[in-house]
Amino acid sequence: MGKQNGMLARWRFEEGNERYVTDEIKGLKDKLSYVFHDARFQPDRVCKRRKGIHGQALWFDGFSTFITREKEQIALPAEGFTLSAWVAPSSFGGIEDERLSAIVNQQNRARGTGFILGFHKHGRLGFHVGLNTGWQELTCERTFLKKNEWSMVTAVFDGALGEIKILVNGQTAERKHVLQGATLKLADVDLYIGKNNDPFMVENTFSLNMFSGLMDEVAIYDSALSNEDVADLYQEYLPAGRHPVLEKETIAIQRDEFTNDVHRPRFHASPPGHWMNEPHAPFYYEGKYHLFYQHNPQGPYWGNIHWGHWVSDDLIHWEDAPVALAPELGAVDPDGTWSGCAHMDENGEPVLFFTAGNHQKLPNQMVALANPVDVADPTLAEWNKRDEPDLVQPEGYDLYDDGFRDPFVWKEGGTWFQLVASGINERGGTALLFSSEDLKEWAFHGPLYVSEYERFPYLGIVWELPILLPLGKDTKGEEKHVFIISPVGEGADVEVFYWIGKWDLDTKRFLPDFEEPRLFDYGDFHFTGPSAMADPVKNRLVLFTIAQGERPIEYEYAAGWAHNAGMPAEIFLNKDNDMGIRPIEEVKSLRGRQLVDVQGMTLAEVNQKLERVKGDMLDIELEVETVESPVGIYVRQAPDRSEETLFYYDGKHEAFYVDRNSSTLDASERTVGIQGGKVQLKDELFSLRLILDRSLAEAYVNEKKSLTTRIYPALLESKGLSLKGDEDVYVRSLKVWEMDGIYRSEEC
Repeated sequence: MGKQNGMLARWRFEEGNERYVTDEIKGLKDKLSYVFHDARFQPDRVCKRRKGIHGQALWFDGFSTFITREKEQIALPAEGFTLSAWVAPSSFGGIEDERLSAIVNQQNRARGTGFILGFHKHGRLGFHVGLNTGWQELTCERTFLKKNEWSMVTAVFDGALGEIKILVNGQTAERKHVLQGATLKLADVDLYIGKNNDPFMVENTFSLNMFSGLMDEVAIYDSALSNEDVADLYQEYLPAGRHPVLEKETIAIQRDEFTNDVHRPRFHASPPGHWMNEPHAPFYYEGKYHLFYQHNPQGPYWGNIHWGHWVSDDLIHWEDAPVALAPELGAVDPDGTWSGCAHMDENGEPVLFFTAGNHQKLPNQMVALANPVDVADPTLAEWNKRDEPDLVQPEGYDLYDDGFRDPFVWKEGGTWFQLVASGINERGGTALLFSSEDLKEWAFHGPLYVSEYERFPYLGIVWELPILLPLGKDTKGEEKHVFIISPVGEGADVEVFYWIGKWDLDTKRFLPDFEEPRLFDYGDFHFTGPSAMADPVKNRLVLFTIAQGERPIEYEYAAGWAHNAGMPAEIFLNKDNDMGIRPIEEVKSLRGRQLVDVQGMTLAEVNQKLERVKGDMLDIELEVETVESPVGIYVRQAPDRSEETLFYYDGKHEAFYVDRNSSTLDASERTVGIQGGKVQLKDELFSLRLILDRSLAEAYVNEKKSLTTRIYPALLESKGLSLKGDEDVYVRSLKVWEMDGIYRSEEC
């Protein structure tokens, strides 16, 4: 299929799942680069082919996949040539930089030589050529590539006619006249398919401007094809005259590619692959829980942020829904679709409130809304953004320019209230309060609460992801609310803080019971990005977080994924009128075989029982008497104890800690040191709930505090357990269960 005469090269990707691709014209085997060909954290695997236009196609992951044709093996005619490829982008990338994301290129832009066919952000196609008359750029002003759809893209340089042009699906999209008789200046570099010869780099690790999605039938011709030739080529690929339809599963990131990563959690919510940060906008509708998350489908690095989407029946088992929101040209969010929340509108139907980024405005952040396309769809897979922003930064306060984001909405009576993250210059972070009777017109009420920045500089200059929820009555019978923030900016301690206090509906202000905020979690950096919901099914407050990885960027590249969600936690007002926290009850549904069930033994006796117990996906319940010397449990322990991580309570100092100084023999991993803080147990037993999911560990101490951390042992055999403490310490009970994974596609 296709025009054979005059072809210099043709890649059809029919060679099978190999580490190379075959040029059918020359019979050459060109190198196929892919991060898992030489995997670091899982067994090596090949880049699998997928269903294409005709036979197989090649999937490009957006950060590591590309083809190299050595420069000695190809040279284009100076007088004219044609490039053609069937492409189905899954994301456009390039948002961080104005260079073209490459389909095919062999260019040295600095010297003005070679060529590149690719696209700018939002799929705006471009064709650049280095001619003897200078560097020429052609950009499509009206025709854009569509994501998740097949398009045949063709670029032609015709020196004899003095023309460069781009055609899409056999039709001319854009053309430009150049000097008649102009010739191509060849570039002395390798030819790449899927990677820019001169990419924008992130920390010398990630090459941006790479192609993400499917490619098929890539060809280079030794002459300038006519419009009729290109139209004929396009028609040859159409079955029964219809444009090919692409199934979503064919182009999606395949979750099972990461199953065998020794560090990737398996019973926590995670994106199929690549990058995520905070989960947000939880809600319950028609029997389903929905949760969204910040996601970069282009690779495991921050940028190009979309809204990923999960759906669940029980807050534990999550299904991947299609990306819900993405930056779009001509929409309210051309430069970013950042965090937000969800609520029900006047019809009882869900609406998303999101942070819309537009760099043409200052500040570049606004609040916008989206509604489901079909409220009868149980997964609410598609969403429509409203044309205009719902809220813009108000005047009248000296607000920080880069701080109007992360809306949080609730309803009291017939009034909706909305908090928006912000900061006041010279006064620190705050949350701005608005109200509405119709979700259209919003009244501004000023800051909900402002703390003393000079006293608490670690609260930073902007309070991201603000949350205000009712806690119920304290022991005095007074109604209490919790106000939650995540500080960022100069001097900020990027963790999750809270105040308990009174929400005064009359004054529209929050009145805290204590001035200095408190931490939910003592695991620096690993428990961040809060969102929360009042669960209407079980009448409880559920808190969601991101369990960040804290790894070298080179390791995130090698793994192909970064971060996952923390386990949903129930928060409540405890008997001390302080915040209590525990994993939601549904976690127990993941328990499989019970490995340990002992009661009323000495610590030495329990350790004898643990000698043969191994695991890295465990649910552990430990109750032990509180003594002055440290007591606790080692996990991820090597047989020779060269690697181990200790969670322990120090009765003398009334504090709980994790010691990660021996967690890994890999000196490049960052998860070292001791984390922890005060937990007063008084006369209580030390009660520890520890959820271990490969590299992620979440500890809950007497339902008073949590400590979330990461562990990356270098040794595969580091899966042992043992208790820490004096041999005669009384262990009331120890129970350990194996845990099941939550994704069917990841089952080994």
